[in-house]
Amino acid sequence: MKDPCREPVWPALTLLLTTVTVTVMVTGMLLSTPVPTQAQAHAAAQPEALTSADYQRAEAFLTWNASSRVFRADVSPNWIDDTRFWYRTRVPGGFAFYQVNAANGDRARAFDHERLSASLSAAAGESYEALQLPFNSFEWVDEGRALRVQAAGDRWECNIADDRCSEVDSPSAGPSGVSSPDGRYTAFRRDHNLWVFDSETGEEFALTTDGEDRYGYAADSQGWRRTNQAILLWSPDSRRIATYRLDERGVEDMYLLRTAEPRAELEAWPYALVGDSIVPMLERVVLHVEDRRVVELDTPPDHQRTSSCCGLARGQQWADVEWSEDGDRLAFVSVSRDYRTVTLRVADPESGAVETILEESHPQFYETNIASGGLPNWRVLHDRGEVLWFSQRDGWGHLFRYDLNSGELLNRITGGDWNVLDILHVDASGGSLLFSAIGREAGVDPYHRNLYRVGFDGSGLQRLTAGPMDHDLSLSPTAEHFVARASTVDTPPVTSVRRTRDGSQIAVIEEADIAELESLGWSPPEPFTARARDGVTPIHGLLIRPSNFDPEKRYPIVNAIYPGPQTGSVGTRSFSVSRRGQAHALAELGFIVVLVDALGAPQRSKRVHAAYYGDMADNGLPDQISAMRELAARHDWIDLDRVGIYGHSGGGFATAAALLRHPDFFHVGVAGAGNHDNRGYTFYWGEKYHGPFEVDEDGTDSFENQALHLMAGRLEGRLLLSYGTMDSNVHPNMTLLLIDALIDANKDFDVIVMPNRGHGYANEPYSIRRTWDYFVEHLLGVDPPREYRIGG
Repeated sequence: MKDPCREPVWPALTLLLTTVTVTVMVTGMLLSTPVPTQAQAHAAAQPEALTSADYQRAEAFLTWNASSRVFRADVSPNWIDDTRFWYRTRVPGGFAFYQVNAANGDRARAFDHERLSASLSAAAGESYEALQLPFNSFEWVDEGRALRVQAAGDRWECNIADDRCSEVDSPSAGPSGVSSPDGRYTAFRRDHNLWVFDSETGEEFALTTDGEDRYGYAADSQGWRRTNQAILLWSPDSRRIATYRLDERGVEDMYLLRTAEPRAELEAWPYALVGDSIVPMLERVVLHVEDRRVVELDTPPDHQRTSSCCGLARGQQWADVEWSEDGDRLAFVSVSRDYRTVTLRVADPESGAVETILEESHPQFYETNIASGGLPNWRVLHDRGEVLWFSQRDGWGHLFRYDLNSGELLNRITGGDWNVLDILHVDASGGSLLFSAIGREAGVDPYHRNLYRVGFDGSGLQRLTAGPMDHDLSLSPTAEHFVARASTVDTPPVTSVRRTRDGSQIAVIEEADIAELESLGWSPPEPFTARARDGVTPIHGLLIRPSNFDPEKRYPIVNAIYPGPQTGSVGTRSFSVSRRGQAHALAELGFIVVLVDALGAPQRSKRVHAAYYGDMADNGLPDQISAMRELAARHDWIDLDRVGIYGHSGGGFATAAALLRHPDFFHVGVAGAGNHDNRGYTFYWGEKYHGPFEVDEDGTDSFENQALHLMAGRLEGRLLLSYGTMDSNVHPNMTLLLIDALIDANKDFDVIVMPNRGHGYANEPYSIRRTWDYFVEHLLGVDPPREYRIGG
């Protein structure tokens, strides 16, 4: 669901099984029985079959194909200092590197691509083209007279003046891990302990020695996510490390079987579920590098939580932890198991003493950032004795200022029916901050991001971005300048450099070119607004038509869904060549595809986000239905007698729920890797978004209303389920429970099993093609081309 990973493509298997009335065929695996299709009544108006040419036309709109026909759209600044940055962008023929002076807007190629490709080719014994260089990034060295790159498995330094490239020894980097701010140390995990590599001496030494299995230091073991990454935060002076000892002793195991020859291989790991009495707990520590001392913080063990969704880290940094600039104080936030209470504390890293500063609760769930993966929006200003704090206490996400010593509220900084998104820069000495926000500007998409400045006392609120656009933002290190990539879902991006002083434009550095993509017939999605189930609340979505759209015809409508509460169906409001579920490609086969951010999706009011708290199987489906009916009333070319829905992960859960809870509306669904009963998913997810696990007097638990296998008897339409056998995020058991219940209810349905895939198989060509086939056959009512190979 929440953290898809890429998996190797394994050969499909062939196996025939028979259970009750369901024939199971593993080709990756397909279960199928003949039943009348929803599209049969419309078959006369359709061609008898779609051809390979039809699928080829759709394939051209897959993300990796469509994006290759868009130029100068992507700009991700890599700041060299406060005025200079470089970026890499797609141009006809490949990719080019540019360097910009933000102070005056001067822009030029970062280096001579032709000369560098020639010199690097000669040195490496390879053949490189100027716009197809073998690296995505580089580092300036020798005061900008040379650059270093990684190519052909080696490290090279290329002198700009004499066009010579020479191989250089890699620095003694030691094991991979988290680097200290001064670059000297690298912290890494070994044998359940935290170690440090010193690049100056080449020494490796252990900072802890008592780590053990399931009771180790800095472990990234969160049930649904497991990596070898050490989770920690270095102090700014590189003298200390804030981390934890993770106690997973007694946490029950989850199991998977890897397909192998001659025997399957068992994998087991700790994975806490909803209602478990023993769950992972963090014991906070500070490790002192110089004297190799461990200081345990005098605070109770914390739940494995972050105050904003999802996971403990943001990049390589432990979230919800913050050092003072001098490294002498450590602030952190603790989150209760039910996510309803957050507590800010400050620790002395020398003694381990901890002081509670403030605490806040919400009756459903508390968040310090409304965006999935966002950095928690709190800052402790030790020199000022103040705290910047984020709260949705009035139903919207806003900033407040508190006294650090007393914990008393000083003043509200922002307010209104809109949301602060991210604190981007804090000017403690000047008493102001820069932040992004959504929904403040009237008459525009409420999800559009803009940049603002405001004083700590709430005065001087100023918008620094312009126009009814969504803005991707990158601030210079001292926030004197910013780069804004301005676009909408149907307007290609224009990227400019601006001043944070007043938002004035210094220069436009890129304007996207989509002409080559448009030559294929591609058109952007059409934004629309409809009403939610209550007939009042506006909800927003996108509609995608096929390139050969004919308003005189009637088209089946397919909903590409991700229901929240982590994110919504639409995703970014920036320009993008593709949308969730490869929606453009599916539409090209003869469908109207819609994506709707229903109630339950984030980045609106708290009321909207928590709309179905306590009933996760709701999934915002009544709002999806309301929006689709409203669209059909506007457009007589939408055929509500042929309605499909598909999604992966949370979208798979929503798809299956649509077929089971609303069989009178949804006729065909493709549900991948769904969390079909959140009692079998990670405890933090269900207990946050559904509520605490409780059992009433008659033995009914509070999660039964969302368990889809208990609704299996309601299936009427065509449902294709899929799962990966090595999905350690959303375990296959949840899909298998639903399969078993459907068999028990004597229902016809289909299943694809993806051997040795984890969670992120949705964009595998086989999975995409089978989704297309399913809707073509059962919603269009025609035959798909047999075994069409995407990319073949």
